[in-house]
Amino acid sequence: MSSIELTSSQKTILTALINLYRQSEDAVKGEDIAEEVNRNPGTIRNQMQSLKALQLVEGVPGPKGGYKPTANAYEALDVDQMDEPASVPLTHNGETVTGVNVDGIDLSSVHHPELCRAEIHVQGSVRDFHEGDEVKVGPTPLSKLVVEGIVDGKDDTSNILILRIDDMRAPVGEPNH
Repeated sequence: MSSIELTSSQKTILTALINLYRQSEDAVKGEDIAEEVNRNPGTIRNQMQSLKALQLVEGVPGPKGGYKPTANAYEALDVDQMDEPASVPLTHNGETVTGVNVDGIDLSSVHHPELCRAEIHVQGSVRDFHEGDEVKVGPTPLSKLVVEGIVDGKDDTSNILILRIDDMRAPVGEPNH
């Protein structure tokens, strides 16, 4: 499939649909997507028509209806679609966050300890995270890496938290490999 150029609004809506669909495994109502992205339900319906035309979502009719992402939606957003992804815990201000999973950790400027940052790619919404919040990621399944830090920024569209790293250690426990 050729690469589809989506607007930032389309990416935000499609990401919200995938996140909500992963939580329920059921068709997602337009009103739920509207609430997640803080937009008008009418706007969501209009955007869904264009996403349907691009074959990124399918409509499900009926009282339990709504929208489901297609395999193309995951591909367009470069999101892995796994049946049983390994669980990587995430805590937010000391509380374990449910309904999300860490997809990846990208480190930047590790050679400069004062500027050490990590991009935490999350499957699920990062809407409730704010600058200054404490976050702990891990341990990861193989290396048992744990990253702790303070939220320095976030990208709601791509579900990325940017952490100023306070502590990073591995292995925590025995590695599985």
